[in-house]
Amino acid sequence: MNWKTDYRSLYYQGAPEPDDLVLPAKETALLVIDVQNTYLERPDRATLSRPEQERYDAWTPFHERMHSQVIPRTGELLKLCRANGVECLFARIASHTNDGRERSLSQKMPGWNNLLLPKNENPSQLVAALAPVDDEIVVTKTTDSALTGTNLRLILHNLGVKNVICVGIFTDQCVSSTVRSLADESYNVVVVEDCCAAGSGILHRKELEIINMIYCHVMSSAELIAMMGLAK
Repeated sequence: MNWKTDYRSLYYQGAPEPDDLVLPAKETALLVIDVQNTYLERPDRATLSRPEQERYDAWTPFHERMHSQVIPRTGELLKLCRANGVECLFARIASHTNDGRERSLSQKMPGWNNLLLPKNENPSQLVAALAPVDDEIVVTKTTDSALTGTNLRLILHNLGVKNVICVGIFTDQCVSSTVRSLADESYNVVVVEDCCAAGSGILHRKELEIINMIYCHVMSSAELIAMMGLAK
């Protein structure tokens, strides 16, 4: 892809190409959002009813993208960031109470988003392939945005971070909410397209078009690695 011209919405058709970004390692953080066990678990399809199998099949492209692309490329990006002095942070959805009574309204609404994830149970944990190492920071949120639902704002400030690279799931929900919050706080935000996923490819692409160039810059992991000169 070409990050300077791709993923443009109607608002930015014909707009000048942005300048190359300057992302010094000591002023930049990689934020991995909500790549948790609950979103990767799947039942045995053969045990499901026909309507359940249809829903299962509808989610298969998401799972294929996660396992073939998002998780391995995010793992490589984490490795490179760690080797080059870029702070790596993680956000996850989890409730501090067993019944989730302190969750935000958006996480109590009926439907798919109404997940009860007590913080100490396995479904709320980050997937093993992308687990934090040593003293890397994990924030636990009861909102979609990792910034408004935690003390991440203070953490980034104290770390001297000015640029935040966002990866994770779901592109059109918690990733987007976090990106918008960060942009409102005047952080420079990058979203790594091939390290994110939504429930469908259409939702993923449309959300990237919506947030690109106003709240963030969207690029591939290869473009980011080359731009930052991340050496193995």
